Amino acid sequence: MSKPIAPSAPRAWFVVLREFAPGRWQVVGEVPRRPGLPARAARSQAVREAIGGDPAPGEAYAAVLRSEWRIAAEL
Repeated sequence: MSKPIAPSAPRAWFVVLREFAPGRWQVVGEVPRRPGLPARAARSQAVREAIGGDPAPGEAYAAVLRSEWRIAAEL
């Protein structure tokens, strides 16, 4: 009798947002979360990957977990 195969844990994804006007955000992309990185470093890395480098001075970006973003978007 074989053991059932346990499903692998789903990977967490970041939704990267850019502020284009005060209080207005635009989705830039989605990036998988890298396990093992502290939260702040993982969010910074997600922004860099989504925009292809470091943000320009004065630009505001946010990286939010996909599950958190869906909840906020529904409010």
